[in-house]
Amino acid sequence: MATSTIERLIAELAKLPGVGPRSARRLALNLLLQREKRIPTLVAALSTALEQVKTCTSCGALDESDPCTICSDSTRDAALVCVVEDVADVWAMERSRAFRGRYHVLGGTLSAIDGRGPDNLRIPPLLSRVANGEVREIILALSATVAGQTTAHYVAERLADSQAHAGHAVTVTRLAHGLPMGGELDYMDDGTLSAALNARLAY
Repeated sequence: MATSTIERLIAELAKLPGVGPRSARRLALNLLLQREKRIPTLVAALSTALEQVKTCTSCGALDESDPCTICSDSTRDAALVCVVEDVADVWAMERSRAFRGRYHVLGGTLSAIDGRGPDNLRIPPLLSRVANGEVREIILALSATVAGQTTAHYVAERLADSQAHAGHAVTVTRLAHGLPMGGELDYMDDGTLSAALNARLAY
């Protein structure tokens, strides 16, 4: 039988997203079997992150500085803002190295089931950024789920209302939906094929 100390470690690990009870037990066992080597460095990394990582007051991303490295980078296009659900999406976009603008993290999507409404998202700061007149284009890079697309539609409406009162236009676009690179038609779901057909381009 595991002791209460080990049980507590397993319980805490199981609280992490994507880690179930079985994965938590494996992680705990790995850490404990190599505890002299693994645990001190892990504790040090967590302590440093707790002390030094901040939320960027401009875009909502995580960094050691505020404003973050991306918002402070003068080589990036401040007039091009990519709106994403959470920080993980910023990291995914940065891995692609395909985007050289800046970001705005909403902090989630609209979800009545989870009790997350418009007031729980970082929509007012986005409207403020647009109202400043520096933004030229907003890219809505939200997930192709019902919640993601509902949120994108709501944000687009709020941006349209804001622009109507401000008197200046900002282009609002979204990521294309369709076939992934290397994908075969036979393996695509109906929704993906439909989106690809609707977003077809001239050859």
